[in-house]
Amino acid sequence: MSDRKKRRPRLRRALQVLAVLAVAWLVVDKAVAIVAPEPSVGHWRSAEGYAAYRQAYDDVMATLPEPTRVHDVATEYGSVRVYEWTADTGEEDAPPVVLLPGIRSGAPMWGDNIHHWVGQRTLLAMDAIGDAGMSTQSTPLSSFDDQADWVEQALAGLDLERVHLVGHSFGGAVATAHALEHPGRVASLTLLEPVMVLRGLPASTYLWSSLLLLPVPQSWKDRGMAEIGGVSVEEVRERTPMSVMIDEGSRHYDAVSLVPRTLSDEEWRSMAMPVRIDLADDASLAGGEEASERARELGLGPVTVWPETTHSLPMQAADELGAELPAYWAEHDG
Repeated sequence: MSDRKKRRPRLRRALQVLAVLAVAWLVVDKAVAIVAPEPSVGHWRSAEGYAAYRQAYDDVMATLPEPTRVHDVATEYGSVRVYEWTADTGEEDAPPVVLLPGIRSGAPMWGDNIHHWVGQRTLLAMDAIGDAGMSTQSTPLSSFDDQADWVEQALAGLDLERVHLVGHSFGGAVATAHALEHPGRVASLTLLEPVMVLRGLPASTYLWSSLLLLPVPQSWKDRGMAEIGGVSVEEVRERTPMSVMIDEGSRHYDAVSLVPRTLSDEEWRSMAMPVRIDLADDASLAGGEEASERARELGLGPVTVWPETTHSLPMQAADELGAELPAYWAEHDG
């Protein structure tokens, strides 16, 4: 039996709720945006709600290596929280790696990955503007493409000339938007299960997510989340520090309702930087094999469909990505 098969029951219980809740709430946000399309500013609904989220956030952050620095970078859209782990002596001149999280996940989602990379080169993990986390929003985003602006302004505010940009899920879509608009800043682009940029979400995802908007029993909502994530209802109900954090963010934060778009062939082909795409083979929310076929036809690559993984790919394949991605970044440092 493979190591991943041995780890899979534990990983499914600990990680699948992250993917299920994050993508379910992405679809809920889209439905809310249809009802109330005016641009808005993300905010906490109450001080008590923020306190509950902050406790859960801190609990997850406590499992990560201690950051070297913590930045709050001013942009025209608000302040961006950035955690920095500085490279060991001898690696300071290599382009740093910037990590953009999935929706409701924030910088804490990268814990399993950062443990593999810390010290090898400078790492910077951001909380997104307009989403739950320690970033704060002051100005509305008028479209999803505005996501590229706050990322660019944060990178400029940190005096980063070129970076290796990595995004998971919603963060993969944000990273794609930034690379499209600001290619000179991006040494390489790594997309881990990026939602919607290669293919739209399956119709069944919208169907099951509709249960989260309706006044139905919690058991029905749990079934909907289970169907979205390809897990059992029991796994949805399993509570972990990460799932608690995401749940508190979903309950207490009024997020900006902006949904990624699928890029055209011409937009993909205009990207001059190396683009790496990693997809799941089970309950992929980025398009799975169909997305991989399109990416290969466009000449993107390497493109990998990881066996025995789901939308929680960065955590489920943390050991393998821990070795592969530093080699990929080093190959494209120049």
